[in-house]
Amino acid sequence: MNEMTGSGVFPAHDTRYGTTPGYMPGFGNDFETEALPAALPQGRNSPQRCNYGLYAEQLSGSPFTAPQGSLERSWMYRIRPSVKHVAKFEKLAVPYWKTAPHVIEDVISLGQYRWDPTPFPSEPVNFITGMRTMTTAGDVGTQVGMAAHVYLANQSMGDDYFFSADSELLVVPQHGRLKIYTEFGVIDLEPLEICVLPRGMLFKVDLPDGEARGFVCENYGAKFTLPGRGPIGANCLANPRDFKTPIAWFEDRDAPCRVLVKWCGQFHVTEIGHSPLDVVAWHGNYAPYKYDLRTYSAVGSITFDHPDPSIFTVLTAPTAEVGTANIDFVIFPPRWLPQEDTFRPPWYHKNIMSELMGNIYGQYDAKPTGFAPGGVSLHNCMLPHGPDLEAFEKASTDSWDPIKLENTMSFMFETRFPQQLTRFAADEAPLQDDYVECWAGLDKKFDGTPGLK
Repeated sequence: MNEMTGSGVFPAHDTRYGTTPGYMPGFGNDFETEALPAALPQGRNSPQRCNYGLYAEQLSGSPFTAPQGSLERSWMYRIRPSVKHVAKFEKLAVPYWKTAPHVIEDVISLGQYRWDPTPFPSEPVNFITGMRTMTTAGDVGTQVGMAAHVYLANQSMGDDYFFSADSELLVVPQHGRLKIYTEFGVIDLEPLEICVLPRGMLFKVDLPDGEARGFVCENYGAKFTLPGRGPIGANCLANPRDFKTPIAWFEDRDAPCRVLVKWCGQFHVTEIGHSPLDVVAWHGNYAPYKYDLRTYSAVGSITFDHPDPSIFTVLTAPTAEVGTANIDFVIFPPRWLPQEDTFRPPWYHKNIMSELMGNIYGQYDAKPTGFAPGGVSLHNCMLPHGPDLEAFEKASTDSWDPIKLENTMSFMFETRFPQQLTRFAADEAPLQDDYVECWAGLDKKFDGTPGLK
């Protein structure tokens, strides 16, 4: 495990040679994997009788008539068909997990906001019940927009299993590891890694370290994919080979279990008598995956000026309007800054996109103080923001010598839609009431005479 410590040492990526045991490399590949020999049919998807008495079942992530390049589906060969995973549904209260549209009359989302790390509650909570929604955007019913959450967990899910019919989930750990058991295999996840859990896929989360905190981007729209590279070409950014999909794994266990479902913003629960994670083999291109942020190969200016932050996009969820994202997932990793005669931190700006940021590790260069690991900030569409006074003064007088930003990893969930604060974000989360004071000292320097001030 790579621990997040106060030592000031950025946890290094594992640079051993060879493939990663338990995973298959590649983004969007058509995979095949089996946990028992000859469990996977060859040359066909649905034979009259499957080996081992398994049931063939397809999970579709796209409409059947979608263009060939966007078709997503996987065939699973399981001990019981998933119709056996549901009985009578009952409503379930998950009060802190909110879904768009979610607008509260007396909550103002127009502003610049920043929160300290959300503390763990005193009561037991797992990955689902400990979800705390910060913002929502768009409309889950029309499958556009997103929600941004902080997850807090001090209890494993045990015999509870979950799937979302509303969204795929991008999970960004900040503190503590997660062990995610899915229908497709097991994902071990630690801070500085991310994973994507597809819409409709069952999973449960255990806590190897006893507690965990992090962030979740709930994507209602088109699934995440790699951004277009344009003139960057075939290499750098998030390279496809560095995405890892788990190999087949299954539970054949009879025990009282619960299946929790999120559907149209509501939660339901049903009780069954066995584990639903019983897929012995599968093949296809609709599956979970993880990615190590330390493998991101950043590009940037090597002459002058600060490029747009889009060069740090790891994943994007597109809309029908080319180049305008439902969500962009952007990171700010360790990197060299060699630009000459340039204000190197992000410049002051207003943006048509809404930006929710989180700090995973270390110090963000545009906000040296006040933006702690585990913290969150929100700058909604067309709301100005940029470096605080300390960052401005330092960057305005720094040497032009190349410097390396180290011990840093922040991210951004950016969306074309305005993000609406939840009641939790407005009233319960540790909001910094004095956040805007970070710009208070940016005084007028203009005096009508030429020359640098």
